[in-house]
Amino acid sequence: MTTLHDLLEAHVGAGTLPGAVGLVARGDQVEVVAVGAQDAGGGAPMARDSIFRVASITKSVTAAALLILVEEGRLALDDPIGMWLPELGKPVVVRTPASPVDDVVPADRPITVFDVLASQAGYGFPSDFTLPAVQELFTVQKDGRVPSNFPPADEWMAALGRIPLLYQPGAAWLYDTCSVLQGVLISRVTGQPLPEFLTERIFGPLGMVDTGFEVPAAKRGRFTSFYRPGDDGSLELADGPDGEWRRLPALPLGNGGLASTADDWLAFSRMLLAGGVAADGRRVLSADSVRMMTTDHTTPAQRDIGRLFLDGQGWGFGGSVDIDRTNPWNVPSRNGRVGGTGTAAHVIPTTGAVTILLTQVAAMGPAPAPVIREFWRYAANA
Repeated sequence: MTTLHDLLEAHVGAGTLPGAVGLVARGDQVEVVAVGAQDAGGGAPMARDSIFRVASITKSVTAAALLILVEEGRLALDDPIGMWLPELGKPVVVRTPASPVDDVVPADRPITVFDVLASQAGYGFPSDFTLPAVQELFTVQKDGRVPSNFPPADEWMAALGRIPLLYQPGAAWLYDTCSVLQGVLISRVTGQPLPEFLTERIFGPLGMVDTGFEVPAAKRGRFTSFYRPGDDGSLELADGPDGEWRRLPALPLGNGGLASTADDWLAFSRMLLAGGVAADGRRVLSADSVRMMTTDHTTPAQRDIGRLFLDGQGWGFGGSVDIDRTNPWNVPSRNGRVGGTGTAAHVIPTTGAVTILLTQVAAMGPAPAPVIREFWRYAANA
């Protein structure tokens, strides 16, 4: 039988990964394997506490933070977001998805907090990138794996507000942009920077000491380098330990800006499995909030528009939710996300399992890399 070490080591040996950390947990039983090195040139060996850019896995934390504010009554799911994001207070929508960006109609109704949490606000990426409004969105919603691509929140919001919605609010599930909006919304509602609020309300209570939007100098010896695959299969350095994450970005990205470790993410995952309660008994989220995060909120018609980003899955708040047994690892209720930096993290409430894989090679499309699929298969049979 192939072990987790053998599985990951095969990819390191083939040169497709410099290294990786894999974790599979069921209750108190935790299997963790670290293989390879933190950079392609050798250097420090990969370790259990190595720090990775986790990309879209960030979305779950951002959604959880916004739900804390809903629990506290500082905003409600049916509130129009224009109360805090006036740039989107009177949205317009392209007449049809294929219409030019200047052929618009008023939105049927305001965008609500629920729309933003469920990625149904009308902003985001569908399966068809050629649509004029999507092409226009690309000028503002740039590659989040390079945080310096984004200006400060007010400037970014002003630019986004000049772009029409692709669909009426609530009509479609669209990927990514709503998670950035969640982060800005949190900051506007609280008057706090997003990193400060997340540290105070989530990272601190859960002991996620290595998670944040920057990696301080004292921790960069554990920070992995990040690569993009070249056309010839080689690995091209995209960002090093002293690169993009050496300081806080102008816009902390709620859609994918965090760096973290396997054990930090295990703490967050276990909180979800425990219905919102941390290991020390402190409540971080209500059980109702956890249920909303991990319940599919989409219809087949909404999912079909963004099916490129879904594989037998729907969407909760901040992550996908398995609804079809498309593959051996797809278990109804399994929820989480794959990150564009080569990461994946899921919880399976029906079995109490947590699966986390952290690598440092960029995905070149929405489909999970072979190593991620092999890891899921292993975890399903472990």
